[in-house]
Amino acid sequence: MPTYLYETLPEDPAAAPERFEVKQSMRDAPLTHHPDSGVPVRRVVVGGFAPMGMTKAQKPAPPPAGKHPGGCSCCRH
Repeated sequence: MPTYLYETLPEDPAAAPERFEVKQSMRDAPLTHHPDSGVPVRRVVVGGFAPMGMTKAQKPAPPPAGKHPGGCSCCRH
């Protein structure tokens, strides 16, 4: 059963949201309110570490700074 991360949606924009984890079935609907306090919540999507299917050895090395012909963001320092 996966664990999902949620955060509260405080009414005061200056207030920091509270984050908490809940184990739920993938078939369960996302929570809309904190189970204890009843404050509105949203599910936080957290990502992985690399594109699927690529190992570290398969990823191309970035070009040396300023040597990429495309002028992409990797060349701007």
